[in-house]
Amino acid sequence: MYIEKILNRGSLSGEEAKNCMLSIANGELNSSQTVALMTAMQFRGLELEELKGFRSALMELAIPVNLGFENAIDVCGTGGDGKNTFNISTTTAFVLASMGYKVVKHGNYGVSSLCGSSNVLEHLGIQFSSDSRVLQRQLDKTNLCFLHAPLFHPALKVVAPLRKQLGISTFFNGLGPLVNPANPTHQLTGTYNLELAKLYQHVLQKERKDFTVIHGIEGFDELTFIGATRILGKMKDEVIPGESTNRGILLADLSGGQTVAESAKILTDLLEGKGTNSQNQVLAGNTALALQTFHPKESFQNAFDEAYQFILSGKAKQSFTQLLS
Repeated sequence: MYIEKILNRGSLSGEEAKNCMLSIANGELNSSQTVALMTAMQFRGLELEELKGFRSALMELAIPVNLGFENAIDVCGTGGDGKNTFNISTTTAFVLASMGYKVVKHGNYGVSSLCGSSNVLEHLGIQFSSDSRVLQRQLDKTNLCFLHAPLFHPALKVVAPLRKQLGISTFFNGLGPLVNPANPTHQLTGTYNLELAKLYQHVLQKERKDFTVIHGIEGFDELTFIGATRILGKMKDEVIPGESTNRGILLADLSGGQTVAESAKILTDLLEGKGTNSQNQVLAGNTALALQTFHPKESFQNAFDEAYQFILSGKAKQSFTQLLS
């Protein structure tokens, strides 16, 4: 019923979308039907009530995690932009934590990309846990804890291999940043698709104290300064220009490497202040947007300068080093 409705360009109500997701999680849709649904939804595009319904089901099914924080941010993108940039969101998370901000990052293995946040952190020796006590200790000690999505969304175990086999972005990419079980107060997130960015703006209005949604006009789910970037928030709809900034950044400058080991080295080099100028600018830009999410009245340039100098100092590795110890 769900597949046929979508193929006929119909829309699922919020309740239908929720029941559809519950049916997938409960195994009531077989593999072929689930793949057909993902493909049809990706072709037609996700709508607001569907996004809300799918999210509601996943939050209901998620393993709860209770963390004590007054203010904390999640920094993540949808992935699926196919650009193979370095792990910008993950690196930004460590920079923020080292600057003293609480970060509760939700992430996963790469599905439509070479190296997701979980791939690179696992390679670097980070131990994943779903124990709230462990996560709370990490947050208290390092200002950061990492929520490996499969540990908190076991109902979606059946979907993971299907997504991997498809090898393309699906609506599950769009759901990932919205289903952090810790419900952080703030969020910096990016989407490769403008329509999805606008849907995020609607959903996050009620879910976060403040938020920033990034959409690179050239198809990036992060701020890269390659082409213009649309920035959406509670009271914000702005464009950060690309070419007019004269930064001279090329896609090749932001490569995440060809292996997980290469991606991991780029991350640690950046945290040690050993990144290239292009990498440092992009990392500082994304960190600046996170800082503005906490401090909306601060100018982008001031936030950028603060982040850039901190990154060059090598102090950004503090949180990462503490998390490993």
